[in-house]
Amino acid sequence: MRLSFLQQLFDRDGPWATVYFHAAHEDEAGAKRHELSVGEACRTLEEEGADAATVRAVRETLMEASPAEDPAGRVYFATEGEVVLSHALSRPPQRPISVWAPLPRLTPLLELSDRDPLCLVAYIDRTGADFELRSEAVSRHAGEVAGRRHPVHRTASDQWSERHFQLKVENTWQHNAGAIAEALASAYQESGADLVVLVGDARERRAVHEKLPAPVRRVAVETAHGGRAPGSSSAALEEDIAEARLQYVDRRAQEALDRFRSGRSGGQSPVGAVEGVPALVEAAREHRIDTLLIRPDGPDLASETWIGGRPDQLAVRRTNARTLGESDPWPARADDALLRSAATTGADVMVVPSDEADDHHLPTGGLGALLRWTYEPSAV
Repeated sequence: MRLSFLQQLFDRDGPWATVYFHAAHEDEAGAKRHELSVGEACRTLEEEGADAATVRAVRETLMEASPAEDPAGRVYFATEGEVVLSHALSRPPQRPISVWAPLPRLTPLLELSDRDPLCLVAYIDRTGADFELRSEAVSRHAGEVAGRRHPVHRTASDQWSERHFQLKVENTWQHNAGAIAEALASAYQESGADLVVLVGDARERRAVHEKLPAPVRRVAVETAHGGRAPGSSSAALEEDIAEARLQYVDRRAQEALDRFRSGRSGGQSPVGAVEGVPALVEAAREHRIDTLLIRPDGPDLASETWIGGRPDQLAVRRTNARTLGESDPWPARADDALLRSAATTGADVMVVPSDEADDHHLPTGGLGALLRWTYEPSAV
């Protein structure tokens, strides 16, 4: 998961109110529960030291929250009397979360919206293709491509002239497949999609698949359901798209863990993966984190770190933060500090499962990272 959409949270100093909120059903009893939940969230913020203007802004926003608009709930980030950003959740929080802290609380957002890759669907036929971007929350047109329209249909005759015509048909198919593959590769790059699903007749989608550039071909899958013609969508196609997105998430998580297991130190250096707060803090200061791995139940997530105004001003000890140029550092949770760094340096963030039989293969303490380049470890 890329956190670039949260950048505006780190353009301001804070401290921050973070509230994960699931509105009650819109009936008389639900309205009362809604009001009570809003009151509880705001009391928690007050008890933790939030200023009156920020609490008031949060209260007004939460009172307007609607289960019809956000059936799984929403997270709200507020500071200095303003709700700066909110984001819809894919799954409702199991318990209310209301926090006043130096940095936004982001780990629950990863848990509640992490399985949502962006999928580029290509609806293909012999004459061209239509592209559509899909996620749990988004479905929009993403372009189209038109190939040659003649000739595209074969005949059954064995006459020489007809066989010549069929060869021209074959050439048209191949030309159109190449044009579709080229346009699809461009749409993939421009849209930032994570994977591609090819929809259409077997021959047509296979021809396009084979002509895709290698990086796109690796993330492309085919489905036998649906087509480009109007009315060809089906429940089976929707299930295939949902399954492709789910398999993509699982595959990426497994690949990341495999890289982590092979790249962690193990007493040898240089290394391509690190774990534990001190090593991660050092890597974050030097912008070396490529993918931050988080196990939400890990004990190290709540470890104390010291931070300054810049994302690379973080340290394990207060005195270290002062040597980095911050005269008045303040304490923050390790996961909050590392997620701020990941968001501002373009690092990926991935939630890793906590139910594996071999827990020793997971990041120690719940925090680990794949690095952008190998390094010789040193004491922090």
